[in-house]
Amino acid sequence: MQINNRLFEIIYILMQKNKTTAKELADKFEVSTRTIYRDIETLCAANIPIYASKGKDGGIGLLDEFVLNKTILSEEEQNQILFALQGMRKVAGQDEKDILRKLSILFNKKINDWIKIDFSNWGKDDTQQERFEIIKKAILSKKQMEFTYYNSDGNQSKRIVEPLQIWFKDKSWYLISYCKQKEDYRIFKISRIKDINILEEHYERELPKENKRTNHNFKSILLELEISKEMAYRVYDEFESTQISKKENGNFIVKVEYPENEWVYGYILSFGEYIKVLSPDSAKYIIKCKLEKILKNYL
Repeated sequence: MQINNRLFEIIYILMQKNKTTAKELADKFEVSTRTIYRDIETLCAANIPIYASKGKDGGIGLLDEFVLNKTILSEEEQNQILFALQGMRKVAGQDEKDILRKLSILFNKKINDWIKIDFSNWGKDDTQQERFEIIKKAILSKKQMEFTYYNSDGNQSKRIVEPLQIWFKDKSWYLISYCKQKEDYRIFKISRIKDINILEEHYERELPKENKRTNHNFKSILLELEISKEMAYRVYDEFESTQISKKENGNFIVKVEYPENEWVYGYILSFGEYIKVLSPDSAKYIIKCKLEKILKNYL
């Protein structure tokens, strides 16, 4: 038997309160007490252990043992559902937040606030969060998006895409989508997406099950770097322990694989005088050329 939203809300209210009255429920839902009593009969027919008693201390209530712990969901499965909803709370709409609140009551569990996700930069700029909200809305409604994109060389282009999935990889967020101009799947770094608009055009395309496009255009490079001990805070912040070894003089040797593009060389240069590329020779040559160009700016 299907339980509509008002019936679900009645259960929710009764789990929050030990007892209520038909008049209180009727006033809340703006219906007659007769309708509330019909709702109670419907819930009883659905095997919800609800009772109504008359008299001075009478009212409508649920048996104390009614929680979803008695359902097919195990304790671990209930926790996983709540944790998953909690982890998505920052990007969730009001509906998802209401689900989290209701399920925590139905599972008879106090929400353990175990994670906080904040997409904004330090400061008060909410641009990144707004970007996520628009992309999420487009993906869920299966509508095309139009935006301006800046590639790693700083070149600007207008794109119309079918957004399919938000992807987090190596400290950055990406959008996997089907690009109408390129007639192929493309990956866009979300921080480089500007001026987003959701279009009216719907699409039916799904993300391929064998999604080999997540590494599209990512030619990788294996770097061996020596980073001075003065940069210890960055080494431990930005690399995994398995990528780090320490020299006798206190400096660090870092071996890491990155996509080979303009970003990786800018990243190396961000360490200034405190880094040296040990290999490969091609990366050493590119860094040397860039440093020579920088030096010319000051001659």
